[in-house]
Amino acid sequence: MRFTYKCNDCGNVIESDEVVYQCPKCATNQEEGTFPKGNLIVLYNKEDLQELAKKDHVSMYDFFPYKVVDKDVYPVGNTPLANPKRLAKELGLTNLTCKLDSTLPSGSFKDRASQLIAAQALHFNTNKIALASTGNAGAAMSCAGAAYGLEIILFVPASAPANKLMQSVLYGATVVPIKGTYDDAFALSIEYTNKFGGINRNTAYNPMTIEGKKSVSIELFEQMGRKVPDVMYIPVGDGCIFAGVYKGFYDLKEAGIIEKIPHLVAVQSTKSNAISQAWKNKNFKAISGASTRADSISVSNPANGRMAVRYINESEGWAIEVEDEEIINCQIELTSKAGIFVEPAAACAWAGLKKDAEHIKKEFGADANICVLLTGTGFKDMAVFEGRVTIPAAIENSKEAVVARFTK
Repeated sequence: MRFTYKCNDCGNVIESDEVVYQCPKCATNQEEGTFPKGNLIVLYNKEDLQELAKKDHVSMYDFFPYKVVDKDVYPVGNTPLANPKRLAKELGLTNLTCKLDSTLPSGSFKDRASQLIAAQALHFNTNKIALASTGNAGAAMSCAGAAYGLEIILFVPASAPANKLMQSVLYGATVVPIKGTYDDAFALSIEYTNKFGGINRNTAYNPMTIEGKKSVSIELFEQMGRKVPDVMYIPVGDGCIFAGVYKGFYDLKEAGIIEKIPHLVAVQSTKSNAISQAWKNKNFKAISGASTRADSISVSNPANGRMAVRYINESEGWAIEVEDEEIINCQIELTSKAGIFVEPAAACAWAGLKKDAEHIKKEFGADANICVLLTGTGFKDMAVFEGRVTIPAAIENSKEAVVARFTK
């Protein structure tokens, strides 16, 4: 599909068949202590989009700028919709679904972006991809690398969860832990690409990460009977997933396939709330020392914060903050009452809906169509349960011990 790039900040349009990362004007005009500028939006030819409206069924691949070869090698998409009836009844919401992107190949939503970045690398005949990650993006890109035979260079903070780092090592990536933050790893990965070449997959820095993530919205539209939810709750850290969800619905609207973009809700921890605060206070100030236990969304200066705030407004959505304690409690609640085991970052979205339930019923009605995006499996970070959940002590191997155990 034909496309151009447009700067989110200055509106500069770039036409190029080469790899383009950021607006050259805005990317070199950054203000210290504020969200980065210069991220690009991929805009498709309107006629090409409108041709898709003639189809009875659309695939996420119809809306991609590069062809994804050998889709079954790295099967991304078709994640299930769950209907958590017990929890829906407790909240008083009759049309509630959860999109389980925790079931993707590497166990997280980040597989969507990694699939398209792999396609980009293959399109440009390069087998090297570099990135920074706190875990999930690295694991996803490493998974894609193993499937397609690509070399993955992954810079990570040494403090990232061991389960996620081990995933990347097992997939065969070159993992480079650094004594620093995610922002430090981000900068070093760009230095690596500048020096050694290849594709840089960094979130938002490469606009194709957002294009890959938008596939969830197109898939959701078809799964819901060619309809979209009224409201969708999304966990937010750097703002790239949020932008991807918006972009998928935007492209469907531009194609004339849907009439309205859902209200999109950005859910953040109070300990990592840069985007929420930016939306509320109408500024783009970074925060200091993000420290949420939901590591996947722990970001002080969000790489795609400006675009995320823009899309909150354009979707007529809002931002909501939840405490870390609420996130962990909701993680356990989803597991024990819906059989859905997700990591804290994903549970953040559920915590946002739970906090918002009365508002939803008042503004949209109890029968509003609500979707919660759950982005990563709980097996990503088992350490979060230390001190909260314990395995029961063993009993003796005897009938008497069984009776004693269950006799009050």
